[in-house]
Amino acid sequence: MHTEQSQKILRYVVGVMLSLIIAYGLNWPLAYVMPVFVAKLLVDKPIADKRVMTELGLSMVATVLIALMVTNGLVQYPLIMLVLIGLMMLWAYFLFQNPNWNFFATMLMIAALLLPYLGLMQPVIALEAGKALMLAGGGAVAVYGIMHWLFPAQGGEIPNVVTKSAQEERQAQQVRLQESYKALLISFPVIAFCYFCQLTGAILTMIFIGILSLQLTAAKSVKLSLFLLVTNIVGGLLAIMAYELLVTAPWFPFLVAMMACFTLIFAVKIFCQPEKAPIYASIFSALLVIFGAVVASDSKLIDMNFYTRIWQLILTSGYMIVVATFIEKWQSASCTGAKQPAPVLLT
Repeated sequence: MHTEQSQKILRYVVGVMLSLIIAYGLNWPLAYVMPVFVAKLLVDKPIADKRVMTELGLSMVATVLIALMVTNGLVQYPLIMLVLIGLMMLWAYFLFQNPNWNFFATMLMIAALLLPYLGLMQPVIALEAGKALMLAGGGAVAVYGIMHWLFPAQGGEIPNVVTKSAQEERQAQQVRLQESYKALLISFPVIAFCYFCQLTGAILTMIFIGILSLQLTAAKSVKLSLFLLVTNIVGGLLAIMAYELLVTAPWFPFLVAMMACFTLIFAVKIFCQPEKAPIYASIFSALLVIFGAVVASDSKLIDMNFYTRIWQLILTSGYMIVVATFIEKWQSASCTGAKQPAPVLLT
């Protein structure tokens, strides 16, 4: 194994385990998402430069601003709030298509959907959730920075910068905006329905819709929804296995050792097989989310948590696959009709 790969694996394992120990040890609300953020950052952001740290800092500020906006009376005007949510979703879709801002877009989407909905129930809850999300995200950024300080990236990891002309940049932005409108058209009706009907368990459904709809801005978006469904099922099954092992030995050091083994296995897979890295990273994220949510909860019903998550994911994936397929076929037919030459009449 190359030294560069070994350093990436070591950085990943130490970073995820440090965040996991902090999150599970302190166990504040939403603490279990901190290791998920760290795992995502260490894979998606191989270089911790000034631009990356600025993006991460802005994502934390945006979370707090949304929470403050909700608590300052915006919930009294639900229609206005829903319009603002749609605008923030559109902005998140646009930013997500730029690799430099995908983490900020993800945090913006989660905060824009989660905090206003909680604010409708109780504004104080939205503020507390905003603080908890900011603490988890801020802790993840701190761990990410420390890992890159302890294990600095090699010079060969710096990506090549491709310069574009002004015309190419305008065309790229136009395409990104069109994809953003398409994703908003697919996801916003479900979000509005959840807000108006106040459905039980709607928070989880909206988060799934938000995360999955971010993927609809990418190429082969329909296949991505199926991909996320499969990886979440596999990650959920691994989470059940991890929980059953923990039940046999309910001891914190055993939990840490078990999760260290899982983290090491997935780190080797992610960095030694880069072509399959998105698959392994998604499975590991699902494992961390489901296992962490159950460990942090009082009910300890991991099977119910798992089946609820998978059932809602199946419904949201099915809806988005059907609608996205219909829109893509309609766009393809429109383009074909536009390019078809007019018939020539012979006289």
